[in-house]
Amino acid sequence: MFEIRGGGARGAFGAPLPRPRDGKAEALFLDSVAPGATLAVGLQKALHEAIAKLPIPKVMSYQLEAGCADCELPGWSTVHFVRPAHGLVALHGAQVVPVHALGLRAGRHTHGHRFEAQADPIELPHADAYAEALRTQGAVIAHFAARRALIESQLHQAAAQAGQALSAIKDDALLDEVTALVERPNVLVCEFEPEFLEVPQECLILTMQANQKYFPLLDAAGKLTNHFLVVSNISPQDASAVVGGNERVVRPRLADAKFFFDQDRKKPLASRVPQLAKVVYHNRLGTQLERVQRVRAIARAIAAALAQQLGNSGDSTLVQQADQAAELAKADLLTDMVGEFPELQGTMGRYYALHDGLPAAVADAIEDHYKPRFAGDSLPRGTVGVVVALADKLETLVGMFGIGNLPTGERDPFALRRHALGVIRMLIDKALPLELDALLAAAVPAFGSLIEDQRAPLADFIYERLAGLLREQGYAAREVEAVLALRPQRLADVPQRLQAVRAFATLPEAEALAAANKRIANILKKAGDAEQVVDAHVSALLLQEDAEQNLYAAMQSTVPQADAQFDAGDYTAALQTLAGLRAPVDAFFDDVLVNAEQLDLRLNRLGLLKKLHLAMNRVADLSRLAV
Repeated sequence: MFEIRGGGARGAFGAPLPRPRDGKAEALFLDSVAPGATLAVGLQKALHEAIAKLPIPKVMSYQLEAGCADCELPGWSTVHFVRPAHGLVALHGAQVVPVHALGLRAGRHTHGHRFEAQADPIELPHADAYAEALRTQGAVIAHFAARRALIESQLHQAAAQAGQALSAIKDDALLDEVTALVERPNVLVCEFEPEFLEVPQECLILTMQANQKYFPLLDAAGKLTNHFLVVSNISPQDASAVVGGNERVVRPRLADAKFFFDQDRKKPLASRVPQLAKVVYHNRLGTQLERVQRVRAIARAIAAALAQQLGNSGDSTLVQQADQAAELAKADLLTDMVGEFPELQGTMGRYYALHDGLPAAVADAIEDHYKPRFAGDSLPRGTVGVVVALADKLETLVGMFGIGNLPTGERDPFALRRHALGVIRMLIDKALPLELDALLAAAVPAFGSLIEDQRAPLADFIYERLAGLLREQGYAAREVEAVLALRPQRLADVPQRLQAVRAFATLPEAEALAAANKRIANILKKAGDAEQVVDAHVSALLLQEDAEQNLYAAMQSTVPQADAQFDAGDYTAALQTLAGLRAPVDAFFDDVLVNAEQLDLRLNRLGLLKKLHLAMNRVADLSRLAV
C-alpha cells in the first residue's frame, strides 16, 4: 500500500519509496508480491469466467432440486444456460477438484452413449483414463479430431461403395458441425428420387446440407447424383430403418425446392423488377428499385469507359448487356426460392434469366455481380459480370460514405471493407485499364442530391485496404509505401510497380539514389515553403559548375529512355535505367551549392532537381526506400 502526497510518495509506514532515475525524469514504482492460489480456487474462477464469456444469444431457464452449489438456500433453484447441464467432472490426476458450476458439483462420474454404452454411469479413476473409459465403456469417441478423422474416412469409404467415381461434397464447416453432433459416427448411404435432379443442384445441395446435415454425392464431373450420405449416431445391425427414415425426411424438403423452382419460372425476371420499389434498401438511400437504377447508371458509365479503353467504343453490346444485367440483378430477391434460401441470391437469378432466354453473358453477370463474396472467392467470369460487380460495389461504397455511414474498428454492417477489397481485386486481377478516381467520379452523379461528395476519404479508404492486402501478400511495408505514395490511378499497374521497386532495391546504386531522392524532396519542400516558384525548367546557359552540367547531360540521355520504358509498362527497366544517374547525382551534391545567392542560378538548380525528382519518381516515391 502507498499514497502520493504533495511532498512525494510514501510507503504504508511513512518510508519514502525509491525514486530511480532514467537520466531525465523521475519515476515511482511499486514492488509487491501477489499471493498464489490453489488449483481449486484458480479453476473455479476460470470456470465461471469461461461460462460467462460463452456467446449464448438466448439462455434457457431450468430448475435443479436441493443442491445448487451456486446458491445458499436449499430446495429448488433456477439455473440459466443454453441447455440443461446434468453433470460436471473435474479431475486432477486421481483427485476430484472441488469446483461447482450451473448448480452442479464436480465428481468423477460421467455418462456414455445413450443406447450403446456398456456401463452407466462411468466412473473415471484417473484424469488420464477419460478418453479410454469413454471409448470402452461408453461407446464414445471423446476427442474431436479423432471423431472428425473417422467421419472423413467413413465418408470416402461410403462414397466408393455407392458408385464408381462418386465423392462426397467437401464442406469443412458441415464436417465440423456434424462431428460436434455425434459421439460414435456411422456413415450410411441414402438416395432420393431421380426426378428431383431437374431442380438446380445448388438448391438441392443447400437444403440437404443446411436443413438435414447430409453430405450430397457428386459424380466425376461435379454433378449432383441422387445419392447422399448421412452420419448416424447409432450402429444397428440392420440400418434399413435409419436409412429409410432419413430418405423419408429429405423428400419433403426436395419437393418444396422443386415447387419453388416451378412456381418462380412462371414469371419472367423482368416482371419482378417494379416490385423492388416496395423493398427498402436504406432509409436515406431509398428502395431497392432506386438502388437498381443507380447501379444501372454506374454500370453504363463503366462499360462505356472500358469499351473505349479496349478500342471498342463503337460497339454498344457491352453497355447494353451491362445495363440489362444490372436491371435484373436484384429481381430474384422476390422469388420464392431466394425467399426460402437467401444464400441462393444471384444463383437463382442466373437460372431464371437463362429460362427467360437471355444471353449467357447477362445471366452469368446476374449471378457473378455479388463476387467476390469473401477473401479467396472467385471473380466474375465475364466482362459484363465484372462491370456490374464493380458498379454494385461502388454504389454501396459511394452511397454509404456519402451519408456518413462509415465502418468502425468493431462494426462494418454494410461490409464496406469487403466491397473495397472486391473492387481492388477486380481491377488488379482482371488487369482493367480503368482509373480509380474516374470510377468514383462516375458513381457520384447517380445519387443526385441524396449524398455528399466523399470521394477523397473513400479513395483513402480504398488505398488503405490495398496497402493491407499487399502486405498480406508478402510485400515489405517500405515497398508498399513507396508505390502507394504516388496514389497510382490504375491499380492494375501496382503489382508491376512493386516488382520494379523490389528489383531496384537490390541494385548497388539503390541506397544512394534513395537517400539523394529524399534529400531532393526536402530541398524542394523548403524552397516551396519559402514561396519560391520551382518548376522543372532548366536553362543550359545557367549551368556553371561541371557537376551540374554533367548531371544535366546525363539526364538528357537517360530520362527519355526511362520515360519510354515507363510508358511501355516496363517499370523495372525504367528504374534500372535511372540507376545510371548515381555518379552524376553524387557529384552534384558534392560540388554544387544549390541555394546560390544569385536568384537565377538558384532557381535553375532547383529546376534541375525538380526535373530529376519527377523523372525518378514516376514508378514509386524512391525516397520512401531510404533508411
